[in-house]
Amino acid sequence: MPELPEITALADFLDERLSGAQLTQLLLPSAFALKVADVPHESLIRRTVESVGRRGKFLVFEIAPEAPDGGDPAEPLYLIVNFAKSGWLAFSDKQPGNEAPAEGGYFAAQLAFSNNGSDFGITLTDTGTWKGLAIFIVRQPEEVHGIAELGPDPLDPGFGLDEFGRLFTHRQQIKGILKNQKLLAGIGNAYSDEILHAAKLSPVAPASSLGPDAVERLFTTMQDILSGAIKEFSGKKPDELKPAKKASMRVHGKTGEPCPVCGDTVREVAFVGTSLQYCPTCQTNGEILAKRGSSDD
Repeated sequence: MPELPEITALADFLDERLSGAQLTQLLLPSAFALKVADVPHESLIRRTVESVGRRGKFLVFEIAPEAPDGGDPAEPLYLIVNFAKSGWLAFSDKQPGNEAPAEGGYFAAQLAFSNNGSDFGITLTDTGTWKGLAIFIVRQPEEVHGIAELGPDPLDPGFGLDEFGRLFTHRQQIKGILKNQKLLAGIGNAYSDEILHAAKLSPVAPASSLGPDAVERLFTTMQDILSGAIKEFSGKKPDELKPAKKASMRVHGKTGEPCPVCGDTVREVAFVGTSLQYCPTCQTNGEILAKRGSSDD
């Protein structure tokens, strides 16, 4: 699932090219992906993109209002994308046709833009068996339930160690704290594995078991890992971001491979529909974690 670093890099890439561009086409081959539409999606045509940004794991296009006809200025609209587990986008420097450049021929939506004589196209794709990619057209981002419930952004300058430390007052597992979007916005399965490995903490340790030094180490590591990934991904094209993320992982998705820090074998704990990876030497004092039936999110 796309997470904070690659969606930040994606939003920056798109904002640089699409800010000020006119949306000239919005094709939805079926209504399945469009979950909420405060206005008909056709009404976005010929409007201008003000900016492209990120909220948690959501990609947010701010669309300028139509020019008023002597009345009060209209408010902007927001086209918001949740990529879910298997969604992503293809970007082109030309407007798309009706054919889908996607695996299996499926696409959720196609968008075309024109900006000072340059044409661009976006195709939203979902390669999963269950199509989870979702599109919302709303008047305020908070009308999207998942955005309204988001916790603080871990890289927000206003989010500090004291606020972070208050998350670690109960017995939920540490990995579950990092992944819980209502507590922290933007971290998922992959980066929670990477953060905990770098911080030398067990993913299944109760949050309340962490002392002040461990909480501070986790906070600093989280910010370093996320900001470092954003810097590494900056400027990459959308089709380069997923491979770059995979290549940057040290333990996530590396089951059976040697830990790059100590050489021990990276282990896996499988849950229903997901898994985590960790290094016993670096994180659990050599303990091999037992398989569990369901994840603690």
